[in-house]
Amino acid sequence: MGTPVEMSIEEVSAALHDLRDELDRAEEMAGPLISAVAEQHRQSARNLVHYVIVRRRDLRPLQASMAAHGLSSLGRMESIVHSWIETVIETVDALVEGRRRQPIWGDLADGVRVLSANRDQLLGSVHPGGSDDASADRPGDEHGERSSRVMVTMPTQAADEPDLVRRMGAAGMDVARVNCAHDGPAEWARMIESVRALPGHVRVAMDLAGPKLRTGPLEPGPKVVKVKPVRADDGTVERRSRVRFSTTPPAPDHELPEGLDAIIPVAGVDTVSDGDALELRDARGRHRRLDVVGVSEAGIDAECDRTVYYRSGASISITRSGDMVVVGDLPEKRQHLLIRTGDEIRLQRNLSPMPVTRVGPHRIGCELGEAFDDVQPGHRVLFDDGKIAGRVRERLDDEIVVDVERAGPKGSKLRAEKGINLPDTTLHIPALTADDRAALEFVATHADMVNFSFVRSPEDVADLIAELERLDARNVGIVLKVETRAAFESLPQMLLEAMRWDAVGVMIARGDLAVEVGFGRLAEVQEEILWLCEAAHIPVIWATQVLDGLAKKGVPSRAEVTDAAMGRRAEGVMLNKGPYIVEAIEALTSILDRMGGHVEKKRSLLRPLTSFDISPR
Repeated sequence: MGTPVEMSIEEVSAALHDLRDELDRAEEMAGPLISAVAEQHRQSARNLVHYVIVRRRDLRPLQASMAAHGLSSLGRMESIVHSWIETVIETVDALVEGRRRQPIWGDLADGVRVLSANRDQLLGSVHPGGSDDASADRPGDEHGERSSRVMVTMPTQAADEPDLVRRMGAAGMDVARVNCAHDGPAEWARMIESVRALPGHVRVAMDLAGPKLRTGPLEPGPKVVKVKPVRADDGTVERRSRVRFSTTPPAPDHELPEGLDAIIPVAGVDTVSDGDALELRDARGRHRRLDVVGVSEAGIDAECDRTVYYRSGASISITRSGDMVVVGDLPEKRQHLLIRTGDEIRLQRNLSPMPVTRVGPHRIGCELGEAFDDVQPGHRVLFDDGKIAGRVRERLDDEIVVDVERAGPKGSKLRAEKGINLPDTTLHIPALTADDRAALEFVATHADMVNFSFVRSPEDVADLIAELERLDARNVGIVLKVETRAAFESLPQMLLEAMRWDAVGVMIARGDLAVEVGFGRLAEVQEEILWLCEAAHIPVIWATQVLDGLAKKGVPSRAEVTDAAMGRRAEGVMLNKGPYIVEAIEALTSILDRMGGHVEKKRSLLRPLTSFDISPR
C-alpha cells in the first residue's frame, strides 16, 4: 500500500460524504433484491449491500487519516455500516463547520441484538450442561451465557446408545448434527429420538450429502492379515505377537481386546488345548510355529515371535493331534496407487475397478460423470484433500488426462473413494441430488435445520427453498455450507436469496474450502466470511477438525486449542465424532466460556475485497 498521505479534516469529510452517497446509490440499485427478502431480514439485507460496496474500496488511507485526527477507524462497522458512517460524518462535520446529523438506524448494539436474535432462532439457546470448572467464573454474553453454540456430529452408535447421547447433552451439546451421507432413516430416527429426550431443547441439524466427486474403485487386494511382534532397536523380540483364532468372524469395525494384535476367523478349533503348538505356511510360503497360550469360549489365543502373513484358506496343523484348522474369509487389503510428482493420472468415466499401479500412467474412475463435460485443459485437479495436485492436459470423451504437479517426497497414496476438487471448473450440476431430495422428506418432519452441502449459487439456494416450501417445512432453518470457491465468491448473492427464509446461517466448511482456495488463503477467506455474515446479521458455524485430536485420540494439540478459541468469534462451533467426543464437548464448552471475556468479533484494516459482488447474475 505504501506510506499513506495524511488527509486534512476537510478531505476526510469529503471522502466520507462521497462514500455515504455511494452507499445510497447502491441501495437504490439493489432495491429489487432487498425487497425480495423476508421482512425480518430487510434491514440486514440493506446493511449487507452497504458492506459489500464499502469493501470494494481501499479504506486504509482514510482509516489512517481518521486515526491521526482521533476519530473512529471504521474497523467495527460490519453490523451497522450506513449508521456508523453517518455517525462518523456527524463528528467530522462538527469539527469542520458544526453541522449535526442523525444516524438512520441505531447503533452498534442494534446490530449485535439482531445477530443474537438470528442466532437464537437458528441454533437455539445454550443447553443446560457444560463444564463445571468454568461455571463459577463463566463470563458468557449479555445474557450471562456463552454466545457460541456447540454443534456435534452424531456417531453411528448414537442410534442404539441413548446413554451416549445423554452424556453428550450433559457435556454441553446445543445442536446435534445428523449426517445424511451415513446410516439411514431408521438410524436417524433413533438418534433424533434420543436427542429429543434431552432436557431443554437441543436442536437437530441434518447434513445433506450433496453430489460426490470422488475416485472410483480399484481392483481388490489379497485377503491377507499381517501380524508381527514388537522388536527392540537391536532386533530382539520385546513382545511376541498374539492372535485369537475364533469361529465367530469379527465385525469390520471391531475394536481388538487389549493385548491382541488380530482376530483370525477359522473353522474346527474344538481339538486345540492349552499348551498345543500350531504350524502353518503363511502367504509368503514361510514356515511359522505358534504356541497356544489360552483357550476360552471366545477362541484360541496363540503367540509367535516371527512376522506372519495369514491368508484366507490357509491350513494350520495342530502338532499334537495332527488335525487341521482352516483360516476363514479375511478382509481384502485396501489397495492404492502410488502417485509421484511428474506422473500422469487418467481419470476414467468407467467405474469398473482399475488395476493397481506403482508407476504411471495411473488410471482410476471419477464418480461424477458431469466433470467430463465441464473440465477444460489447464484446470487444476486436487485429490485427497489436496495431498496430490495436478493440472488437466487433455479432456477426452471418457478420460481426463492429469499431469501431477505435486505429491509427497516419496510419493502419495491415492485410494478409492477419495475426494476430487476442481477449483477452476464450473460444474453444471444441481447442488440437490435425487438422494438429497429424498432425505428432505425426512428432514422436513424431524429436523430443526438443514445443512446445505455443495451449494454454489443463489439458484441452488432458490432450489432448496422451493423444495422446503413444497414440503411445507417453513420451520426448518437453512445453513449454507461454504466449501467451494464458487460458494465463497457468490456468498453475498446466496445470502440475499437465503434471507427470503426465516432462519438462516452459514457454515465455514474449512476442509474442502482450504483445498479449493489454497491453504495459504484459508485464514484470510474465513475472516472475510465472518465479516460478510456479520454485515448480514447471519450466524456463522465454525467447522472442520475442531479439537479433532482430542475427539479421536483423547489428547488435543496446542494448535487445536488455539483454533477452538478462535471459534468464539462465530455463533456456532462444530465438533466431529470420535471415541472421546464427550471429553471434546466438555473441553470446547470450557474454552468458549473462558474466551467469552476476551474475544468478541474483531477490529480490522479495510483493504479492498475483490471476492464479493452484488450485481445480478
